[in-house]
Amino acid sequence: MKREDSKTSMVELVNMEFYSYHGHFREEQIIGNKFIVNFSAECDVFKPGESDELEDALNYQELYTIIKEEMDQPSKLLENVALRIIRRVKSTYTQVGIVTISVAKMNPPIGGKVEASRVTISY
Repeated sequence: MKREDSKTSMVELVNMEFYSYHGHFREEQIIGNKFIVNFSAECDVFKPGESDELEDALNYQELYTIIKEEMDQPSKLLENVALRIIRRVKSTYTQVGIVTISVAKMNPPIGGKVEASRVTISY
């Protein structure tokens, strides 16, 4: 198979850090916590690669803004945050294929030493 016949490509934003107020417990919603978010979306990078024009590409800054705005909205569950981000990205950028996001809560209050709890969704 020639390279031109296989055009699966991704845009990724890696290890974004946010201080947010997600959690089931009231204290988590008051004190907040550090979260790490990783995002990837299947999309055509060949067209913008050829044209070198932003209007042909997914705008990383706009993607980051969408993710930040959703991270700023408190939720009880990481699943809710991740699904909201996916739905918003897919409604904003209809040209994207599979979107994968992971949202990790650092040092979750689960009664023991754990670096992070994380939810990953691909849609």
